[in-house]
Amino acid sequence: MYARDNTSTPEPTPAQVNAAVDAFRLLSDGTRLRLMWLLSSDERDVNSLAEAIGVPRPSVSQHLAKLRLAGLVDTRRQGRRVLYRARDSHVRALIAEALFHADHEVSGLPRHD
Repeated sequence: MYARDNTSTPEPTPAQVNAAVDAFRLLSDGTRLRLMWLLSSDERDVNSLAEAIGVPRPSVSQHLAKLRLAGLVDTRRQGRRVLYRARDSHVRALIAEALFHADHEVSGLPRHD
């Protein structure tokens, strides 16, 4: 519905703006952003996520619960384990673009249109 070129796209509705603000609010936490980066490329369980980012398992579980309630991650059961993944290509693209932007800011890479 929304193209990258703003010249021909309708203005977002208040509900759409609120949903985007809620997503950005959740992603403004470094731990959640790191979790989302990992979940953008692979399914993982709580234990592997906690180990990968060096955060206690209970904390990771709390962050994942918030991300799931916000619709940013999906889950599926595999035996006794629950596997988490980024919900869809929109969420994966949002995470990638945010971190690519940050890379340009931090590294001084030239900007591109």
